[in-house]
Amino acid sequence: MSTYAVVNPATGETVKEYPEISDADLRAAIERADATAKSWPAASTVAERAALIRKVGELHAERRQDLAAIIVREMGKPIEQALMEVDFAAEIYAFYADNAESLLADEPLELLAGDGTAVVRRSPYGLLLGIMPWNFPYYQVARFAGPNLVIGNTILLKHAPQCPESAAAMQQIFDDAGFPEGAYENIYATNEQIEWVIADPRVHGVSVTGSERAGSAVAAIAGRNLKKVVLELGGSDPFIVLGAEDIGAVAEKAFEARIENAGQSCNAAKRFIVTADLYDDFLAGFRERMAAAKTGDPTSDDTAVGPLSSATAADRLEDQVKRAVANGAEVLLGGNRDGNFFEPTILTGIKPGDEASQEEFFGPVAQVYKVDSEEEAIALANQTPFGLGSYLMTDDEEQAKRVSDRIEAGMVYVNVVGADGVELPFGGFKRSGFGRELGRYGADEFVNKKLIRSA
Repeated sequence: MSTYAVVNPATGETVKEYPEISDADLRAAIERADATAKSWPAASTVAERAALIRKVGELHAERRQDLAAIIVREMGKPIEQALMEVDFAAEIYAFYADNAESLLADEPLELLAGDGTAVVRRSPYGLLLGIMPWNFPYYQVARFAGPNLVIGNTILLKHAPQCPESAAAMQQIFDDAGFPEGAYENIYATNEQIEWVIADPRVHGVSVTGSERAGSAVAAIAGRNLKKVVLELGGSDPFIVLGAEDIGAVAEKAFEARIENAGQSCNAAKRFIVTADLYDDFLAGFRERMAAAKTGDPTSDDTAVGPLSSATAADRLEDQVKRAVANGAEVLLGGNRDGNFFEPTILTGIKPGDEASQEEFFGPVAQVYKVDSEEEAIALANQTPFGLGSYLMTDDEEQAKRVSDRIEAGMVYVNVVGADGVELPFGGFKRSGFGRELGRYGADEFVNKKLIRSA
């Protein structure tokens, strides 16, 4: 069996297998992408490349129903959430099309001595490798491909082995949009092949979204070969509740921050840290909402929680819950598995520093902690190897500023959830990775910021 296959996680059915790329075909893809990287930027304008990216977004919008249906059967995302993902990807492409000229404009520098001028000119890196995950098959590609194709970089795209159909659909979109051959090359490559792709001197940078293990492995190879890497890895994002005029509204936000995509999001809230005076009311409201979120058929418009993405993912989450309970955690709600479906689950009684508190639970499992003070909440929030996102609920503006400054994360969302935007930088800190995607920062990772100093 090929490692690239659509296996419907709701039914276990193997829908279709896709052959892995041969070494010869992979070398040919590298050759095409490298040749295009050397010729295409000089032969095209920023406006022309922006028009191509705009067309990619328009094709996502036109094909949204078909694209959404693909990822429902690939990784089990409920259809309404799948449609929202396709729409967000289209918005990302539109953003980079709309802002390409300003993002790549020369940046004048003020000289402190001497006559003449100095500017920083942004030019392409060249051929890049993208290694993408299964949990957001279109969105993850958009935030990497959108800015880099506008810049004039070319892309080899290795998608997750369980997302070959969406990978093929995106290749078709880039082809239909009119990109030259070699600008965007989908590769069904093995991990062993990726090692020598990274080492190839024609590849100038690598972007990885995935696990700590994958990021560490790629970064090690890239480091040996002096290649720049952008890493967006795991997270165990804290949701800190320090104050609330409406604790029910906070519980609703907590539910939304945990349950989207069946909890399979790197920046989903996973550890809920609540002060003692609010704990009981918060927990009651949160439990009520989690209990009402039933798992179901991901093709149904009414389903909020689909299956986990695979049997492997369900096995891993089940093992984590069992180990947490063996170490003293209490299951307040859920904890049961039916095939690849996992009940929305709440764990309490996890001690700070316990194994469970240091792991990323990639599924609809929430950990709830009680703390006695702001200081204790901050310490617990930061007591993790991760530092991707975080959420802070408080009705005290000064407290919001104070605590936001001390949270060790790449992103802090104050009194809001689901507030990602195409213009906002996304990325982490500590073992959640480094570099940024989206917005102007996403367009500044794989560019040569060349100084041009003239008399």
